Amino acid sequence: MEGVLSNRGEAKGKAIDHQRGLDYYYEEEDDHEVLGYNSTINKEAAFHVIHKIPPGDTPYVRAKHLQLVEKDPQGSIVWFWKAINAGDRVDSALKDMAVVMKQLDRAEEAVEAINSFRHLCSNQAQESLDNILIDLYKGCGRIEEQIELLKQKLKKVCLGEAFNGKTTKKARSHGKKFQVTIEQETSRLLGNLGWAYMQQNNYNAAEAVYQKAQMFDPDANKACNLGLCLIKQGRLEEARKVLQDILNERLPGSDDHKTVKRTDELLDEIESQTLFSLVSKVSCMEDEIIDRLENLMEDWPQF
Repeated sequence: MEGVLSNRGEAKGKAIDHQRGLDYYYEEEDDHEVLGYNSTINKEAAFHVIHKIPPGDTPYVRAKHLQLVEKDPQGSIVWFWKAINAGDRVDSALKDMAVVMKQLDRAEEAVEAINSFRHLCSNQAQESLDNILIDLYKGCGRIEEQIELLKQKLKKVCLGEAFNGKTTKKARSHGKKFQVTIEQETSRLLGNLGWAYMQQNNYNAAEAVYQKAQMFDPDANKACNLGLCLIKQGRLEEARKVLQDILNERLPGSDDHKTVKRTDELLDEIESQTLFSLVSKVSCMEDEIIDRLENLMEDWPQF
């Protein structure tokens, strides 16, 4: 799901994947990536820091070495399982194993693993596991389960239970760490929910969700999907206004080349539909005039 249009002027019922490049899971205090060292660090310690592998010779350490150093994902899964069974960094082992499984197109196995063993993980790890599950459900096409889990997470936000009651939390995506605010998390969840509704062709519900998401943390990506929702409902002028905000760079992410390209394609689709509607109206008027002339001629007296 890399784009909105396959050919110019041919709209598809697929949304821009709001999660693409934005998935993350929350850091726990004991995450192995947090490694401090000083100027007297030795070569062995430096190796662990560079490759983001914890020190030692436990099953989890072996799994990470296979995953990150030897580039053997299949072998790493075997050792992640051993780590889970041995109670060795179970939080990280289960999360990392699920991510590797997804990379190997074994998303269904990853779902079963999380659902079967998450009870062994700490309370602090549950939000991260939910984030991974949402992504896995999406990959498996299990949209109903994805929607249900997203609603559960949004309910926690509304009740003040997300982030353990805090307003921000550390997160990690593709090796990068950053702070996530509760507003950003709410918008992300709503964006993913809107995407899921669009997979069901429920554009009315998707529109409502995207409108709400833009109130919390607006961006050009979600605006593209909102524009597509409006196009699918025949509300072309509203869609044009939303998409024009992207071209006018009024939203974060408006300078992204792919986003601008998608926006141009959607605006072309609006023009195409507008022209088609105009031609159809003219054609109907012509047919009506011809019908009236024929009726008039039938009423004329015969000479």
